[in-house]
Amino acid sequence: MPRQIILASRPSGLPTAANFVITEVPSAELDDGQVRVRNMFMSVDPAMRGRMNDVKSYVPPFQVGEPLEASTVGEVIETRSPDLAVGDLVLHQLGWRDEAVLPAGHARKVEPLPGLSPSAYLGVLGIPALTAYAGLLDIAGLKEGDAVFVSGAAGAVGSMAGQFAKLKGASRVIGSAGSAEKVRWLREIGFDAAFSYKDGPVYQQLREAAPDGIDVYFDNVGDDHLEAALSVLHEHGRVALCGAIANYNATERPAAPRNLGFAITKRLTLRGFIVLDHFSRFPDMIADVTGWLRDGKLQHAETVMDGLDHAPDALLGLFRGHNTGKMIVRL
Repeated sequence: MPRQIILASRPSGLPTAANFVITEVPSAELDDGQVRVRNMFMSVDPAMRGRMNDVKSYVPPFQVGEPLEASTVGEVIETRSPDLAVGDLVLHQLGWRDEAVLPAGHARKVEPLPGLSPSAYLGVLGIPALTAYAGLLDIAGLKEGDAVFVSGAAGAVGSMAGQFAKLKGASRVIGSAGSAEKVRWLREIGFDAAFSYKDGPVYQQLREAAPDGIDVYFDNVGDDHLEAALSVLHEHGRVALCGAIANYNATERPAAPRNLGFAITKRLTLRGFIVLDHFSRFPDMIADVTGWLRDGKLQHAETVMDGLDHAPDALLGLFRGHNTGKMIVRL
């Protein structure tokens, strides 16, 4: 019988295994217009933590007692729709389960690409890459010659943002990560400098890595990283506020940034964004990324955990720094 993972309870702070339950469900009969998809790869994203809270946001919260959701790529194994055939590879949002039954209109057909796993549609050819692309170019307004700092740089979004910045003409790109191994990887994929936030105060390390300051900050972390960037940004600098993973499991108000006054005195632009508002940029992103991949100019990494049973472990691993690049569950 197909299996699915439901939200058993809402977490306080970092989720635990007790917040998830795996269950078996009967295979549903298809209605006209529906397809059955055998899920192959499931995306695991930090934003899933926010949906585990019962608060209003840009997407509805997960419901206790119901299956969780995630971007997923899979193969159509049964169809009652003229729009999708058995064997088609599709993207949809009904992850956290072995198989999904859904209207054909809720799935997007994608083509297998030579040399790339279908999981690429969850990372380097998917939402993380679009987030980096739109955030860097449209929100931060990257210009040739800019010096750029990316926090959470070894993650799915951050690793793309840093490489995109270099490929689009940034003069210097700096990244922060959580281990010496990740710092080495960032330098291997083209970052000019990188540091581990565990090695000392972020401000001190950023100042050393960017002695002449920065023009753009791509923020995936918030907290002390945002505070450091505000101090190091040039006048008229720009900040793309993408995420604040440092605070996603916090049970108290964050202590930083304490220097937000720099936004006034330096005439900074701090702009938050949600990738759902930027889907019109998908064709431009795909065109650039496929060209860079073809020419060997863009690198991407995946951290893959095997089996639906380990999906909760994969989510918790994001907040413990266990991933390099995109966190994926192979179903």
